[in-house]
Amino acid sequence: MDQLSLFDPQSEHSLSPAMAPLADRMRPRDLDDYIGQEHLLGKGMILRQMLERDQICSMIFWGPPGVGKTTLASIIANRSKANFINFSAVTSGIKEIKEIMKQAEDNRAYGVRTVCFVDEIHRFNKAQQDAFLPYVERGSITLIGATTENPSFEINAALLSRCKVFVLKELTAEHLTKLLTRTLADKRGFGSLDIHMETSLLKTIASFANGDARTALNTLEMAVLNGDISPDGSVTVTAQTLEQCLGKKTLLYDKNGEEHYNLISALHKSMRNSDPDAAVYWLARMLEAGEDPLYIARRLIRFASEDIGLADNQALPLAVAAYQACHFNGMPECNVNLTQTVIYLSLAPRSNAVYRAYETAKVDALSQLAEPVPLTIRNAPTQLMADLNYGDGYVYAHDTEEKIARMTCLPESLKDRRYYLPTEEGAEGTWKARLEKSRHFRLDENGTPD
Repeated sequence: MDQLSLFDPQSEHSLSPAMAPLADRMRPRDLDDYIGQEHLLGKGMILRQMLERDQICSMIFWGPPGVGKTTLASIIANRSKANFINFSAVTSGIKEIKEIMKQAEDNRAYGVRTVCFVDEIHRFNKAQQDAFLPYVERGSITLIGATTENPSFEINAALLSRCKVFVLKELTAEHLTKLLTRTLADKRGFGSLDIHMETSLLKTIASFANGDARTALNTLEMAVLNGDISPDGSVTVTAQTLEQCLGKKTLLYDKNGEEHYNLISALHKSMRNSDPDAAVYWLARMLEAGEDPLYIARRLIRFASEDIGLADNQALPLAVAAYQACHFNGMPECNVNLTQTVIYLSLAPRSNAVYRAYETAKVDALSQLAEPVPLTIRNAPTQLMADLNYGDGYVYAHDTEEKIARMTCLPESLKDRRYYLPTEEGAEGTWKARLEKSRHFRLDENGTPD
């Protein structure tokens, strides 16, 4: 527990610039230097206004690692006229909390505000969190907590209700590429060195970092330190050097470029062609190149309905479960969840009847937008609507022996249209027989085929 120990360059505890890790040296010092979180810190956004006016309240920064939670705290430390105290939930107990609170109470008596930053606040137990509550309520301290966990589950409701939660988003590849480019030019980073490194390699680092600025900067630092040194002192970082630093090949991949769409197309079409070996290969290509597993899971959910549909009713629930597993586990643990789903979808019976049903109906819907709803199936909540024959002739299907009413639910001009044309594949054969029986009964009162 040290006041300004991490953020004050004059502190006896701080490392000299040459010895400090690159991620610490490149920590933004003001809002204009900060990258990302435009939804909170863009011009006119609420958090930026609070900081600019030095009118901060107790707050929780919630977001994944390396997105700038501690950096925001350091910016507040530099801007705020308050006494700033920083400590970690990993190493501090109730004794330290009480000491801080006593100091804050003393400061308050002299009209000095105290801002208390708690990193990884979710690691505090209930008793430790409760120790803050009376001081936050009295305004003795302004509490700023940082957490990677959902505050709703990890922070006491009473304490959470007195804090404003700000959700920090994962940094994009563009954010990280901008940060890495700045680092090569900034004297706090490698600006004093002559470094030759292609932009494509910076983009590769940004993709592999998965939104984590600290990981991106640590990787860049390792790559530069292991680069090829020329007689003139310049440093060249090659793709081979970066591969060694990453521990894997720098695969040809750009999450926002053509290759992104080429690979997801290859995965989709391999599954459609019932080729699980090819599908798993393309899955691995995407995951190992840094693709967001949730993006792949969303595409599998689409595939389950577009290419399998009612031929296998377990396909969609399994795909949705895979998405949840990716959300819970993250990489690399969720790679096996996606693999299981990809193999299942590749081998499941095929039918695109659901997809074709909607696409055909969409054409009619767009070309005949004014078709009226048949009076029979209109609701009549008022007497006026009843007088206009809304609902006349409606038969409640559950009241019939067949559980089907003989009435037409399509507009008159479309009454003979067929959108869902099931195949005989898998379970869809059962649905086809049921649908044919239903259509036959509904559309022919005499019981003869329509």
